[in-house]
Amino acid sequence: MGFVKTRKNSRWFYVMAVIFSMLLGLLWRSGWILLPKWHSKYGGDAIWAMMVFFGIGFLMPKRSVSSLALQALCFSWFVEFSQIYHAPWIDSLRSTLLGRLILGSVFHWPDLFAYLVGIIIAAGVTTGVAKKR
Repeated sequence: MGFVKTRKNSRWFYVMAVIFSMLLGLLWRSGWILLPKWHSKYGGDAIWAMMVFFGIGFLMPKRSVSSLALQALCFSWFVEFSQIYHAPWIDSLRSTLLGRLILGSVFHWPDLFAYLVGIIIAAGVTTGVAKKR
């Protein structure tokens, strides 16, 4: 992961990476790809965390890869831990498709590891693209 500055990667890179991650994640969870349930669940979580990483990179393109990774991990884990909290207002948000895609619904500790894996992959891709430029 290192401390490679991401300023070599433009916002264009991050926009494309976010769009790719969103499409891949939707496809991954769609059922159109025949995957074992475990791969579908945790692969989708990893892809979601990759999208978070790339989204933060879009918002802060001059940050180092390690800074983006830490921020994405904190955000992802915050969202996961927020699923422990249940109140009518947030559960009503989570009951919608968009709310479920963004906020999830039920805390599941293995998701934390899946997010970490996704962020490591996104950081590696970002570093690789930055080094090629």
